[in-house]
Amino acid sequence: MRKHKSIVKLRHKLIKNDTKSLYLDIWHEGKRSYKFLKLYIVIPKNQLDRNLNRENQLLAESIRSKTQLSIKNKQYGFKTDFRLDDNFIEYFKKLTEDRVEQNTNYGNWDSTYKHIVTFAGLFVPFKEVDADFVKGFKEYLQFKAKSKSNIGLASNTQHSYFNKFRASMNQAIRDGIIPYNPCVSVKGIPTETTHREYLTIEEIRALVNTDCRYEVLKRAFLFCCLTGLRWSDANNLTWKDVYEEEFCYRIKFRQQKTKGIEYLDINDQAYQFMGENGLKDDRVFKGLKYSAWHNIELRKWVMKAGIQKDITFHCSRHTFAVMQLEMGTEIYTVSKLLGHQNLKTTEVYARIVDSKKREAMLNIPKIIL
Repeated sequence: MRKHKSIVKLRHKLIKNDTKSLYLDIWHEGKRSYKFLKLYIVIPKNQLDRNLNRENQLLAESIRSKTQLSIKNKQYGFKTDFRLDDNFIEYFKKLTEDRVEQNTNYGNWDSTYKHIVTFAGLFVPFKEVDADFVKGFKEYLQFKAKSKSNIGLASNTQHSYFNKFRASMNQAIRDGIIPYNPCVSVKGIPTETTHREYLTIEEIRALVNTDCRYEVLKRAFLFCCLTGLRWSDANNLTWKDVYEEEFCYRIKFRQQKTKGIEYLDINDQAYQFMGENGLKDDRVFKGLKYSAWHNIELRKWVMKAGIQKDITFHCSRHTFAVMQLEMGTEIYTVSKLLGHQNLKTTEVYARIVDSKKREAMLNIPKIIL
């Protein structure tokens, strides 16, 4: 007996001079049926109309895809093959834990997981992760979520976390758990170009020659200016992670953000800022603390050196990146030195260097009087 092919097409019907109604044209088991979606496309008169048209078109297409998949998996009036009762929270946690072994952006996934739990709790079946759930999580990231410093999340952080959530939905489709991605009908969170403060070589020299209340803070900050390490990685560095090679010193450390093992050759200057050798299990920067008080002392030290910039500890990493690019180190190498997994992350620093070159050219004195 010939098997009928199931086809679902998205069509529109003109109901007014300026309005079309979207509907599904469904062929299943040799029979034809229609499903009107109560979604409309209008002749656009402004940007709001164009945005609404685009959203309705995307939503209609997602419903078409869901219906097609439902038929294919015998869910359209038949037994379901999807696992909609599975716990989405546990699934996301598993995806996060997989990042440790894969060495792929574990830190961001782990932070996203924690925010999802704060927003929704420890049990949410996939069947409840719909467009309203997605919108709610998006609004939570934008208006309610707090960072470790108890302040709202930066726009780029919101964007990153929402994209991890979206990626988990796409993976759930590939794993056969859900038929479609509920994020399709919800706009993502846009990124913003952020200003990354850094120090010039002259300003670094000024800090070297300026006393700081906490000597370990001074040494750690300058060490990171010369190596590009994050505060967390410098703080966890122990003497057993430091090796003397033939021409330089080498450190081995696990990035706290990505959980990946990194090897980094450092020069004599950076090694001097590490201070006197201790026992193997001793921290190199013993006594280094992250607190509001130490952040204040860092700013006082910077001001005392005559530097009028809003400097945080992380600016040492920005300083290293810009300094390397200014010295002519090609961007791929800088990306590897910073431990970036995506070259686009490093390209932000390249734009800083390009703007400085432009400024230098524009500041050439007039020669025609």
